[in-house]
Amino acid sequence: MSLTIDITALPDERLLFTPSPLAELNAMLHVLAEPAHHPALHGWAASTTASIPPGLSERLLEADFLWRSSRADFLVPSVPGATLAEELDAVDRLDDEVYVAAALITTCGSSRITRRLGSPLTDPAAEERARDLALARGPRQAAFADRLLADPLVVRALVRRMMEDCQEAFFADAWQRVLPDLAADARQKADLLARRGPEEALAAVSPSVGLETGADGRRRIVIDKLQDSATSAVGAGGVTFIPTAFGRPHLLVVHAAGWRPVVQYPLAESGVPEPVSLAVIQQRLEALAHPVRLRLARTMARGPHTTGELASAWHLSAPEVSRHLAVLRKAGLLTTHRRGRYMLYQLDLAGSARLGSDLLEAVLR
Repeated sequence: MSLTIDITALPDERLLFTPSPLAELNAMLHVLAEPAHHPALHGWAASTTASIPPGLSERLLEADFLWRSSRADFLVPSVPGATLAEELDAVDRLDDEVYVAAALITTCGSSRITRRLGSPLTDPAAEERARDLALARGPRQAAFADRLLADPLVVRALVRRMMEDCQEAFFADAWQRVLPDLAADARQKADLLARRGPEEALAAVSPSVGLETGADGRRRIVIDKLQDSATSAVGAGGVTFIPTAFGRPHLLVVHAAGWRPVVQYPLAESGVPEPVSLAVIQQRLEALAHPVRLRLARTMARGPHTTGELASAWHLSAPEVSRHLAVLRKAGLLTTHRRGRYMLYQLDLAGSARLGSDLLEAVLR
């Protein structure tokens, strides 16, 4: 499963690496709305939440579906500006139909309403569909959709004012603190692109991002995500890559039709393990789903064992144990070392823990 961006015949210089204040603000807002996604930022989220004025806090809660589970397209600029005000000015230049369609995607939790219908601002059927979908999501979403469809200019002004109030309340200080690292990362990726080409630059963005050239000669950026979708950057003028200090573990991709694709990626951090591909995760889950292999994992979690010791402990034949060990080893769940003529197998506790603390507790119980 992956998301692909077609960049066939696109010059390398059309891959843009740059920070974005508006995108980073909305990464912060997502952390405040979903702190469980970001355990490393619990301290920041708690202190920031406590410092936000009550009035602003209430307004953020009313509109948090704009950044909670997905991000409205206009909140992740495809052509970032130097300041938040500059990027908000660019949002103001969007026409109402584009703005409303982007806002309703997050409000209604559905695919583009206008794919089969017209604009909800001009098509009664599209408007009714948007209101119904928003109502199904909850009363706050329904109220927001009603206001947006009734008077988009008023809602747009309210959202902009909310972003400006966030800048005053907490964003300005946080942005000044993280901007040097974001700018340095963007420069490093741009330098890699110029000197070594897009393959190395994309690999430096994340192990989950790569470049693929198909048998048909088409070049695609392939992003390892739990979804199957595709878009093209050729007609949109390129791809924008925005580093974030507040986005981990998310690798956000905005790829609405007619918009330049944007990838917001977390800064590399020392001591933080690199993400494992979805294929490897699936392989590990399947390896541990077998009851015999789970029992063997329990024994090997307590220390290194030979094949014979494992066979004796679980009343299995040595060849049967060897077959199960091969599956676990191929999934990257075992460590091995030799003692004389014996090979010792042990469960990789660090790798297993990344699948979940409940799993690790169960095998150690």
